[in-house]
Amino acid sequence: MDAGGGEVAWFFRSKYLHINMRVNYRNHRKIAIIDGKTGFIGGFNIGDEYLGKGPLGNWRDTHLKITGTAVHSLQVRFFMDWNHAADADLGFEERYFPSPEIREGALVQIVSSGPDSRGGEAIKKGGYLNLIGNARESVWIQTPYFIPDGSIMDALKMAAESGVDVRIMFPPCKPDHPFVYWAGFSYIWELMNSGVRAYTYDNGFIHAKTVVIDGIAASVGSANWDIRSFCLNFEANAFLYKGDVPAALKQIFADDIASCTEVTPDMYGQRTFTVRFKESFSRLLSGIM
Repeated sequence: MDAGGGEVAWFFRSKYLHINMRVNYRNHRKIAIIDGKTGFIGGFNIGDEYLGKGPLGNWRDTHLKITGTAVHSLQVRFFMDWNHAADADLGFEERYFPSPEIREGALVQIVSSGPDSRGGEAIKKGGYLNLIGNARESVWIQTPYFIPDGSIMDALKMAAESGVDVRIMFPPCKPDHPFVYWAGFSYIWELMNSGVRAYTYDNGFIHAKTVVIDGIAASVGSANWDIRSFCLNFEANAFLYKGDVPAALKQIFADDIASCTEVTPDMYGQRTFTVRFKESFSRLLSGIM
């Protein structure tokens, strides 16, 4: 990048050689803005691994391409992160914020959160919890990591017990994050008692971070459904209302079920002592995963 004339900045780079006191606070956002007119946001990182060429094999992810005024919100988010990381003052000049082409489509709201956010947990509190609380028919979630806190657990339980079709799709066990997998399963079993349905995605690794509500509202972004994304990471999500995209995301979820194994109550009763121990031990560590 440097040799090609680009610029690179490190977010929260350590001031010391091998010690980083802020290692927990990482920038997990995945955004790109082209000419101030086109934006990309979602779960995709940049690298061969995320094209299915890594040790995890096929990579199933979801990313959005957006246009319109919402791109300006992404641009502002990038500028704020860049100015901090590069210790620079990238001015909010008009050339970086051209007049957008207004076309009919979904209403898009860009929400970012992180340890620096006033009030904190904006994606969880103003986003996920608000969507779940307003669901009338369905809440369909895709996430690679599922380690919810008490508020999310209560919201999902109440939705399911009220007759809302709540479904969660997540990966099978992978050798790089076994504790996350076992901890996640401990929460899944608890939710199934309230009527939540769960699926493991078997056609590779599912990295999508999406939720679709009633097929009319949705969120796609970088935030996982875990405590780290809620509280510690710097995240960015796009929340979509109306338009065709939420319905399309719901159909994508339905199509992905064909590549899944549904987790059943019978599986719960068949767990070995070793599996139960792994789940219990991993759940103890869930707050730092």
